[in-house]
Amino acid sequence: MEKDTLIEELENALSGVHSDRADDDVVSAGLVRDLEVSDDGDVRFRLLLDPRDSSDLAAEVRNAASLVDGVSSVRVEVRSPADDERQTVDAAGPAAGATAGGDDGAGDDGNAPETPEASGRSLPVVGQGGGDGGAGSAPGAGAGGPGGPAPGSEPVSREEASRHPSEAEELEGVRHVVAVSSGKGGVGKSTVATNLAAAWADEGHSVGLLDADIYGPDIPTMFGVHDKPRMADDRVIPLEAHGVKLMSIGFLVDEDTPAMWRGPIIMGIVRQFLQQVEWGELDYLVVDLPPGTGDAQLSLVQLCKVTGAVMVTTPQDVAVGGVLKGIRMFEKLEVPVAGVVENMRGFVCPSCGESHEIFGSGGGEKLAASLAMDFLGAVPLGVAVREEGDRGMPTVIGRPDSPEGEALRQIAVSTSERLEEMKDADGEDAGSEERDGEPSGAAAGSGEGPAAG
Repeated sequence: MEKDTLIEELENALSGVHSDRADDDVVSAGLVRDLEVSDDGDVRFRLLLDPRDSSDLAAEVRNAASLVDGVSSVRVEVRSPADDERQTVDAAGPAAGATAGGDDGAGDDGNAPETPEASGRSLPVVGQGGGDGGAGSAPGAGAGGPGGPAPGSEPVSREEASRHPSEAEELEGVRHVVAVSSGKGGVGKSTVATNLAAAWADEGHSVGLLDADIYGPDIPTMFGVHDKPRMADDRVIPLEAHGVKLMSIGFLVDEDTPAMWRGPIIMGIVRQFLQQVEWGELDYLVVDLPPGTGDAQLSLVQLCKVTGAVMVTTPQDVAVGGVLKGIRMFEKLEVPVAGVVENMRGFVCPSCGESHEIFGSGGGEKLAASLAMDFLGAVPLGVAVREEGDRGMPTVIGRPDSPEGEALRQIAVSTSERLEEMKDADGEDAGSEERDGEPSGAAAGSGEGPAAG
């Protein structure tokens, strides 16, 4: 089928999808932009969604396009109307102003907007409006409804999406960006991230904790914080507990609202959490990543330079095998791994004092040894972590003298020492490259964009 004919049939099919907000079909209302078809039947276009649109509209549009004969795949780029007006893409890529934090967010009266909705640069949430926040409050879950797009999120640029991690720049004002990751869920990754941040803050360091686990944010519960962040000068002010600055998608959506968002949305959320939150000067920014090796991990290392990754596992083989994949991922991305933490190693019966290795013992330590990597420590299985976590208190603060609390605090010490070593080594390597007259990090690559790696 010829392209022109296929485009005509696509427009006819999309005209059958109605927008209640625009009181017209999506094509007539101008919500579908830049419809393109390749020789192989690959379809791509932009869809302009407003917070007032139905949460099912994007899915309806995609389904309508995919049912047209001759279409092999459909790619829909969701944007808010405000973003689309600010961003024009030429043949080389996005124009200036495509990144977050542009200077064109003033309201019609010329004054800087006080609410995220007015600026068009709000943090990505399921919907806006709703909630109980007034002026200066971050939006809560609202009209978008469960499963809807994140209309406030800004689409990532082509340069950001293709950037090699070696070209990522350091996050301004932050000495160490620490990624806490795991190969699979349920190994205690968020527990380790929480207690690393709390232990460092308790030692007098300035610490932030970014909850990048978009699909299962646990940080609000573990810190006992359920308020909504406020806005100031078009920036989000992180919440704070136990001396740690906090940002999580869990602060912005209802607890029972599922986050059903695809890769580009995830990257937009991570970017805005990094760039639009007023972190200030930090010694450590701990990033609690979701399990696996997906969009959030890749987005983080493309958007900022990560000092090191802390890998969390339990002793059994299924968890160790998963964390090995995570380590290999960071190696391919040229992100150094600070070391391995083994969680849930042995349970000491409080009644008889006998130790039971419920999940085995030593799996994480053996993995670290086999890779000539630092073993940062082991945390025993006990009730202190569960009880303190449920009441919103990091174990190193609420039960510092418990075996779990002592182990977690020692892991924080070992990790900070390792991060300093890695930071110093990185500085020496950069200095050596500059002396040799060769570009380092972000300077490498062609003038048109980063190498794919």
